[in-house]
This record gives sequence, C-alpha cells and structure tokens, in this order.
Amino acid sequence: MGGSGRIAVVDDEESIRQTVGLALRREGYEVTTWEDGEAAWDAFRQKLPDLVVLDILMPRMDGLELCRRIRGVSQSLPVIFLTSKDEEFDRVLGLELGADDYLCKPFSMRELVARVRVLFRRRALGKEPSAPAQVLVAGDLTLDLDRFEAAWKGNPLPLTVTEFRILHALARHPGRVKTRQQLVAEGYPEDTYVSERTVDTHVKRLRKKLVTADAEFDALETVYGLGYKWR
Repeated sequence: MGGSGRIAVVDDEESIRQTVGLALRREGYEVTTWEDGEAAWDAFRQKLPDLVVLDILMPRMDGLELCRRIRGVSQSLPVIFLTSKDEEFDRVLGLELGADDYLCKPFSMRELVARVRVLFRRRALGKEPSAPAQVLVAGDLTLDLDRFEAAWKGNPLPLTVTEFRILHALARHPGRVKTRQQLVAEGYPEDTYVSERTVDTHVKRLRKKLVTADAEFDALETVYGLGYKWR
C-alpha cells in the first residue's frame, strides 16, 4: 500500500539523502532533502513537513538543535533520528528532546519505511472519525488506543508513539512490575534491539510530562533492580 505525506530528510551525507529519498518516494511519499539543519529550519519556518527524518551530526545546525526548534513550534510532528552506533549519549539526548524514534546507521530501508508508516498511521487515526474508540481509564489517566491520544484529568498529554506504548503497557496492569526488557518489547515492537537505557529515558520524559500536567503526580513508580509499575 502506497503512502502519502510530506517528508523532510535532513542529513549531510548525500548518499543517505539520495537513498532514503528514493526509498520513500517509491512508497508514494513527497520527499524534500536538506544537507544541514540551518537550511532545513529556514524552510520549516515557512511550512512544516508532515514527518522529519533527521541526522544528529551535521554542520551549521545539528539535529539536536533542529529537533529542539521543531518542538518549540509543534509537539506532534513525528521526528525519526538517524544515528551512528557510537552516539548513544546524543541518541538518548535526542529522545529527551522529543524524538519519536531512531535508527542506527547502517539501517535497512525496509525498516525505515516501516517506522514511517507507523508514525503516519498514528497521525491518521488521530484525525479521522471512526467507530467508538477503545479507551483505557486508569485513575486520572485516559488512553485512546485507536488514536494514540492520552489525557490526564481531562487535559491532553503530548506523547510520542513510544511513550504512549510504554505508558499503556504500565497502566493496563496497575501494580504489576514491568521489567525494562518487557517495556522494550512493548515500546519497540518493530525493532530487534533497543538498550534498556532508552526505556529509562522515555520513562523520565513521561514523568516530566505528567508532573507538568499535575504537580502532585506520583503514579509511576521505579522498582529498583526490576523496572517500573503504575500505581
């Protein structure tokens, strides 16, 4: 099934821009490429794309700064980071800034396309009318499982796809401890390997967003040596 949507690919390596652009265009997406963050940001200030595939290390403006600026104007625009395997610190920082996902170089085009489809599907489900939604209510938390939308005490929570999946895994079994390995499987069902440190980063972001929504929030508990649970 072909895709639709405007994707920006930002990477200083011409070969990656060409390869990724070709693969996504074959799937039906409209693709624009940029060789550095500053050029991309100049274009984004005029009109945002529907999704961004973003390298971390680039001249003029790196991917972390570009992601920070994107999040300053849109909390929902999907961002996928492209990173080298030895850039774990930058990769974790990118997730803390609000990236939805990441891929380590070298990566398969099939996997990238799969990640893109997941993020576009989430956006589509959030816009189109449908049958009565599947909703999980856990105390003051509400999760719309069809639209990947979350709310705390009725107020929307701007979550990434992975944050939503992890929160759902915890909230649907209150009191049950979920190990980091289990949360990796829930948060990254399409991936073959994600470090447990990545789960910690997502949980840290979840806590920050929930505490921002409610200063007295304390339902997400760390069980040291095991993982996390929802109280």
